[in-house]
Amino acid sequence: MEYLFVLAMVGLAASMVAGGLIVARLVAPHKPGGLKDIPYECGEQPIGQAWIQFNVGYYLFGLLFLVFDVEAALMYPWAVVFRSVGLAGLIEMAIFVLVLIIGLVYAWRKGVLEWV
Repeated sequence: MEYLFVLAMVGLAASMVAGGLIVARLVAPHKPGGLKDIPYECGEQPIGQAWIQFNVGYYLFGLLFLVFDVEAALMYPWAVVFRSVGLAGLIEMAIFVLVLIIGLVYAWRKGVLEWV
């Protein structure tokens, strides 16, 4: 009986999402062509092709930022409960940080952190 309520809420949520999409599809105007077909970038008129190659270093730099951002997000809750996790928690976090440091040194040696 408890799961019936959860199932009803999931069904209600799904029907609301589907209903919103259906109503938007029926009501929204659809007039393709003209200015709607060109890429939009900060109000500037595009020059050249939209498909250009970017340096893969930008993506790697972004991924490294994401890794260390997640590290900071995971270290905060650990620091809050540091006294209750004891020595085992300290060793686990040391291993976690060591793996990240090894990854950082690897990326540094490969030249990913050079902004060219």
